[in-house]
Amino acid sequence: MADLTQFLQLFHPLPGNKYLQVTTACDETTTALFEILQGVSGELSLALYVQEKSEVSKFSQAKIQYIQNFQDPFRSIPRDFDMVIFKDIFHLHQNQKLLIKLAYTALANTAHIIIMEKKGMMDIEAIKAMLEEFEFRASNEIDVLGAYDLVMAKKMHMWGNGL
Repeated sequence: MADLTQFLQLFHPLPGNKYLQVTTACDETTTALFEILQGVSGELSLALYVQEKSEVSKFSQAKIQYIQNFQDPFRSIPRDFDMVIFKDIFHLHQNQKLLIKLAYTALANTAHIIIMEKKGMMDIEAIKAMLEEFEFRASNEIDVLGAYDLVMAKKMHMWGNGL
């Protein structure tokens, strides 16, 4: 990935914010999120879908969970995160609706979800419809990374699902 300037403009962490990145591999986005959260005494958690544990020593302060296969869910505490970012995992997971449901539960009220996949890997309109089905609002396709499609939506306080 090249320039992350526009990507990072999507994030405005406040002191103590907690983000969760669910992905298959750590990359520049992981490093950038880790650094901006460290700058505000925030916390980055990682849910890594990998066959073998990978080297993540530079994220020593991050909470990391390893998930062995693409049918299992990630674990989280209800309303614990201010942002959930799915990167390169959504098209691989066998139960995409489960991922969105788990994200809804994991997010604090008025928090955001981001789904990002390499260009052409996801049906953007279908993703927006799925997010709407699970009570996420204001979903938008945002073109901030040349190699990725990105959809962002918001969990609205007191809407649907009662969380």
